[in-house]
Amino acid sequence: MTTAREKLLALMDAALKAADPGVQIPLNLPIKPKGKTIVIGAGKASANMARAFEKAWDGPLEGLVVTRYGHAVACEQIEIVEASHPVPDAAGQQAAERILEIVQSAGPDDLVVCMISGGGSALLALPGPGLTLEDKQAISKALLRSGATISEMNCVRKHLSAIKGGRLAQASAPARMVTYLVSDVPGDDPTIIASGPTVADPTTGTDALDLLRHYQIDIPTAAKDLLADSTHETVKPGDACFDGHETVMLARPQDSLEAAASVARELGLTPVILGDAIEGEAREVAIVHAGIAHQVANHGQPAAKPCVLLSGGETTVTVRGKGGRGGRNSEFLLSLLIQFRDEPGFSALAIDTDGIDGSEDNAGAIIDATSWQKAQEAGIDLRKYLADNDAYSAFAKIDDLLVTGPTLTNVNDFRAVLIE
Repeated sequence: MTTAREKLLALMDAALKAADPGVQIPLNLPIKPKGKTIVIGAGKASANMARAFEKAWDGPLEGLVVTRYGHAVACEQIEIVEASHPVPDAAGQQAAERILEIVQSAGPDDLVVCMISGGGSALLALPGPGLTLEDKQAISKALLRSGATISEMNCVRKHLSAIKGGRLAQASAPARMVTYLVSDVPGDDPTIIASGPTVADPTTGTDALDLLRHYQIDIPTAAKDLLADSTHETVKPGDACFDGHETVMLARPQDSLEAAASVARELGLTPVILGDAIEGEAREVAIVHAGIAHQVANHGQPAAKPCVLLSGGETTVTVRGKGGRGGRNSEFLLSLLIQFRDEPGFSALAIDTDGIDGSEDNAGAIIDATSWQKAQEAGIDLRKYLADNDAYSAFAKIDDLLVTGPTLTNVNDFRAVLIE
């Protein structure tokens, strides 16, 4: 008999397989240029994407891709470097400087292939005029703790950057450019993925200032001046640098949800996809999921059990407690466990599809009816751990952490709530 945990892990495996960019790249190769082919990129999946392109491309390549520490893969012609995420470091700044220099050397007969995935905002760290890396690090940390959505954070990031918000495409002109994307943002908006270094940006510095005021984030005077400087605006739609530019979406959260739904049917479960772009506080999103799960169990709506609720998107965590260990998926699941307690028939899994939930070593966690009992036997007050944003420690104590290691892709959160 297949256990609830085995079913959930099968759904997770299907979701991750569907998000592998290496499957789609050979099917979407660009026309060969007369000149050089240059491969650049940034993101948690970018090294994997570069390797897939290198294997599929018939001809010489050169270039540089930056990925998160621990996410590198070996390439023969493309240089892979690692840098820090989610807070940028000097390695990311140096990589961004080199990438900018590489594309500035491209001519009209050359092709620039850009590999972009989630995490690129931090990894491609090149402060705008007058800013230091320390300024960007402090602002990044404040944004991560504020509860701002990914689109709001990236609006600020791109306007404080010398390379994001279309500026990388501008530096590549007049070379032809193709951007491959792996979406980790709700709505799959290319302007938000990694802060859109190669696409036009409709937002303004004033928008970024308004967001910082809303979240009460104080920034250095140099940053305020930069955001207010209209001459440092991001590159807008209609700019000639985007002429002939092609963007290819390789993987989306919806693809993973549909793949998991297909496997669910094979397991005799009715899949209900709640959405691929769910946002909000992780602990509050969990309460909504629990309410729907109880509706399934008690009333057979929106589907009769056995049923699995599937959802994606990117929740947020506003750090209110002592700032314990734990990412948004672990916090979602801890809140969900508190809702379910020891009720039979409920189990769930929640992960970040890149394999790293927040800044810890786990992808997320997995729970079933035994999880509450284990916590009680260990004398763990789960509500206290939730209040302290310390979901990692709670799940570590009951051995319910889910550790996959880097998956070399990133289509954001994957959640599965099983009702049997």
